[in-house]
Amino acid sequence: MKLLINLAILFLCCIGVSGQTYRKEICVGFRVSSSEIDLDYGDNASNLAEIVGLLSDVQRNPNMEITGVSFCGSASPEGRSLQNKQLVADRCASLEHYIRQRVDLPDSVVFKCDKTDVWQKLAIYVERSDMPHKDDVLYQIRQTPEYTYNAKGTLVDSRKKRLMDMNFGRTWNYMLREFFPSIRNASILMVYIKQKQKETKQTEIPQEVKTPIQSVDTIPQEISPEETQPMPAAKSSRYFALKTNMLYDALAIPNIGVEVSLGRRWSLAADWMYAWWSNNNKHRYWRVYGGGLSARKWFGHASEQKPLQGHHIGINAQILTYDFEFGGKGYMAGEPEGSLWNRLNYAFGAEYGYSMPIAKRLNIDFSLVAGYMGGRYYEYIPIDGHYVWQATNNRHWWGPTKIEVTLVWLLGNNNYNVKKGGNK
Repeated sequence: MKLLINLAILFLCCIGVSGQTYRKEICVGFRVSSSEIDLDYGDNASNLAEIVGLLSDVQRNPNMEITGVSFCGSASPEGRSLQNKQLVADRCASLEHYIRQRVDLPDSVVFKCDKTDVWQKLAIYVERSDMPHKDDVLYQIRQTPEYTYNAKGTLVDSRKKRLMDMNFGRTWNYMLREFFPSIRNASILMVYIKQKQKETKQTEIPQEVKTPIQSVDTIPQEISPEETQPMPAAKSSRYFALKTNMLYDALAIPNIGVEVSLGRRWSLAADWMYAWWSNNNKHRYWRVYGGGLSARKWFGHASEQKPLQGHHIGINAQILTYDFEFGGKGYMAGEPEGSLWNRLNYAFGAEYGYSMPIAKRLNIDFSLVAGYMGGRYYEYIPIDGHYVWQATNNRHWWGPTKIEVTLVWLLGNNNYNVKKGGNK
């Protein structure tokens, strides 16, 4: 079949439209951590014979010419960056030496790839597969920086680490087994051929050959001259959630919250509560409303798998007003008959929590905020339909200011929990 394809190429170049360019990609395998050409490894013997034969046939044909040959290499991402860089250079050199020993190629048509985007190649393998957690893997490859440093220049995070920690290492091992051999062991030889122009004596190298190829964005395959396969745009993955504090719900205080992932394991959460229950005949009041904001930093193994889960710490600020009275002395926050801003109490503090999955789209978040609560409140006694003022107090409280057992509804394209053990 390969022989027929090559013969067809030669025939089309002889009779086809002048100036046509043909691109052929040949994969040559290398063993792990090796840069030596091994004819016994994989399909190396047949692939190398194919490209040497094609180049030789083109050179013997008076109506055809080689306009460019580009040597590119790659190494899989499990190795160290500097070692991989040297390994790629050595593999390119080995392949070039092997080919140029057998085919006389002028320097003017030989180009070398200075850089191959191995992550882009890995993303294509993942996208074309049906592997578990496919969307999460693509999100990490395309959205997470390869390396993250703090203000002091210390490495604190990386794309590779997140992928290695995903699904307790099972995802990384899957890619190591299924994809890395093709990435790690592949060097690409790209051949550009066009029909000679009879009216010109000097060959002009096409623009795409004049500029050395910087990366390989397709899995090795034969493609037509007109084909262009741009890298698919990364899908935007939004991570956010709706929430309700079940402790407040149990106390007949309806509440709702929202939380949005900001990236780099930060999130912003906001909530609001409102209860205005009363019974004037018995002077019973259960009134409270207000809300809060939290800025959170997520950490730990679970948070590396997916945003909005695992351990989190942060800062919290709240404002609220209330009126509690059950047939005896009542307590009212702030100025009577005033607005929220006249009557509010306030609190701020540090928080710690942990969010754990309980269903595909549901988490439970246990959180505790401790800090300071302040503001003015009034004591009163209801007498004959009137509320008799007793005392005015200023609150100064240090200690727990908020407790949450929150039901979290996960929303977004990739914001869901995977069953333990992975997909079946």
